[in-house]
Amino acid sequence: MIEENEATAIPGTYIPYGAKPYFKPDPLPPESGLGFDADFYTTLSEATFWLGKLSGLSQTTDFAPVLYTSLLRKEAMESSEIEGAEIDYNALYSHETRTGLQAASEENETAATTKDLQEVLNYEDALEWGISQIETGAEISIELLHSLHERLLSGVPDARRETDTIGAFKSQPNHFGEFLPPVPGAVDGLMDALVTYIRTDGQYHPLIDIALVHYQFETIHPYGDGNGRLGRLLITLQLYTQGYLETPTLYLSEYFNRFKSTYVDRLQGVRERGEWERWVAFFIRGIRHQAEESVLRSAELRDLQQRYEEQYGDYARADARLACALFEQPYLTASLVEELLDVSGPTAYRAIEQLVTDGVLEETTGNERNREYRATEIFEILEKPPETY
Repeated sequence: MIEENEATAIPGTYIPYGAKPYFKPDPLPPESGLGFDADFYTTLSEATFWLGKLSGLSQTTDFAPVLYTSLLRKEAMESSEIEGAEIDYNALYSHETRTGLQAASEENETAATTKDLQEVLNYEDALEWGISQIETGAEISIELLHSLHERLLSGVPDARRETDTIGAFKSQPNHFGEFLPPVPGAVDGLMDALVTYIRTDGQYHPLIDIALVHYQFETIHPYGDGNGRLGRLLITLQLYTQGYLETPTLYLSEYFNRFKSTYVDRLQGVRERGEWERWVAFFIRGIRHQAEESVLRSAELRDLQQRYEEQYGDYARADARLACALFEQPYLTASLVEELLDVSGPTAYRAIEQLVTDGVLEETTGNERNREYRATEIFEILEKPPETY
């Protein structure tokens, strides 16, 4: 896919620093220029096409709330999982359901939040907040990045963090492996240059520039912790800013997570051998694949929604109303059904039991009391392995 251009030099300089030099990357764009073959541009065109399909789908009137929420959460889970968190849809939706009920009943205690769950919730919050800032006219800036960083690490126990510096650039050098990124004194200038490159729309096709920016951000490693999560979140914000996404429904982190060793190798290949094209090609393949998968997964959910509406939409029974409401609330309890449908407790239980019999709902806790239910077919689609697409 890539032309046979031998890298002439690494894109940076090793600067003496104590016992070990640090790597200072050259500013973007790459000095040597980039060269790609026809296959690459075919993939780039396909990536743009599928992003357009995904963006168009999210603007339709029948775009169910579960599509937006679940795909955003998929990105949050996968990005956090790359950093070692272990969480799934059940835990996220169960937490949301329990905290929602507690808020409604004005209880003071909050539902228990694990360390991994907190990181995923923070990512989801930061991504939604970042999008809201862009919507109101904010540009990607150092101040915006600091605010996002603070949201990502807020509430995460000190023992789980690698830094006490939150919402500001690192105050101590950090390593990943044998690689020493720019030290604190070099970060301000490098990040100013990177933000300027972003805000002046770069030099290449926007998707190529986003790939370059991701490499540069991760190589600068400007924060004491959270660089991977913030760098991946920045990709979504750039896609949104450039008009490629109407909602944050592209979960590119799944691709990076699935091919984690290649992801790391391609980034390191740029630093060590100036292999820009190999990194960019990997990145664009990821966008192309994940955008198509997001479209197909969303289409399956939309088809399921239409099937439920045809099967249950003409009935006024509580179970029928509940089936159609699952695309707004796919994880629930009997108390939540009472509130959602404005019915009595016995009616809520009968509606749930009927949908369990129909195979529409399944119980998740195995408890006799305080049971929780999830929409079986909705979650089957959300949790379907990526290789099936």
